[in-house]
Amino acid sequence: MKDLLKTIAKELVNDPEQVSVKQIDQGGTTVLELSVAPEDMGKVIGKGGKRAQAIRSVIKAKATRDGKRVIVDIVD
Repeated sequence: MKDLLKTIAKELVNDPEQVSVKQIDQGGTTVLELSVAPEDMGKVIGKGGKRAQAIRSVIKAKATRDGKRVIVDIVD
């Protein structure tokens, strides 16, 4: 899922080299922290947070299919 999130984010931003995903395992839950360049933050979040919500939905669907629990955090 880390690779899927990274691939999605790289397609949205102007500077794909700045995209990084940090995976943190907390018990039965995995937290994926997405970090992008400051000027690309708006492109990842989208108008009204709709793009960020869509990214979370895709990752959650994949996690559910794999029987896992994943949370996506977008950090600056």
